[in-house]
Amino acid sequence: MADKKASVVIIGSGPAGYTAAIYAARANLEPVLISGPQPGGQLTITSDVENFPGFPKGIMGPEMMNLFREQAERFGTRFVEGMVTSVDLSRRPFLVEVDEGRDCWSAETLIVSTGASARWLGIPGEKDYWGRGVSACATCDGFFFKGQEVVVVGGGDSAMEEATFLTKFASRVTVIHRREELRASKIMQDKAKNNPKISFIWNSAVSRVLGNEQGVTGVVVKNLHTGDEAEVHCTGFFVAIGHDPNTQIVKGQLPLDEAGYIKTHLGSTKTDVAGVFACGDAIDSVYRQAITAAGTGCMAALDAERFLEHWVDDRP
Repeated sequence: MADKKASVVIIGSGPAGYTAAIYAARANLEPVLISGPQPGGQLTITSDVENFPGFPKGIMGPEMMNLFREQAERFGTRFVEGMVTSVDLSRRPFLVEVDEGRDCWSAETLIVSTGASARWLGIPGEKDYWGRGVSACATCDGFFFKGQEVVVVGGGDSAMEEATFLTKFASRVTVIHRREELRASKIMQDKAKNNPKISFIWNSAVSRVLGNEQGVTGVVVKNLHTGDEAEVHCTGFFVAIGHDPNTQIVKGQLPLDEAGYIKTHLGSTKTDVAGVFACGDAIDSVYRQAITAAGTGCMAALDAERFLEHWVDDRP
């Protein structure tokens, strides 16, 4: 199969990928966006989005991503439904293979916006109540739990940050951890332990999420020493055991940090491979917000446009 050619190929959708597509398309670069296994990214399984500017009454995550896609399509983005199964960054143009050879693209520039996935416990009820009380982002969803009791699972810095943030809204935050001591830094531990709204259940794991038609009503907690189980009432269940960047596709070809996030040059989306840019949650282990992902998507498209303007083809 002959390679199809494109000036810009964007791997992954979601706020970063769609924004990169909008900017690249408006620059007449005719970008090709390969949607990935979950077109629209994590926001397609998010209910209400109330913190993205321009939507004063909030908007459903899937609707928001449809609007992003429509806008990118309006300016001429070409969409390929499928998953990138391999890339070759050792040659230019870069080779991008979709669905194990079903489709192949030759790209003058490449934008990687593959995102990151929250780690889940894999327990009964977790998926059933996703978006109806189950969340992996306190910053995104904490507002919905004003005056309510919530549970946070985890023992690292992320979990303590989530728990502390949730005390701005929730009446009570219960942290459940598998061990007798936290893995979080001393300063984050002290901050959480000194907050009167936060309590801890040690040496325990959540074995089931409970709920009804309205959403989460509680969790079943198992003591790992005794095996005893007890129900803990809550209407919000936050899993804070980390995220995994979806960067396996470029491992060994682009520098990654210890957690697997793509390294970019300070103040830009440029990677160590000229003509390859990265944006969104694939590079962001700190903020992980739709608005920050969209911002870096804009940056990646502008970086790609400038690269194409000044790139000198030095191939034989």
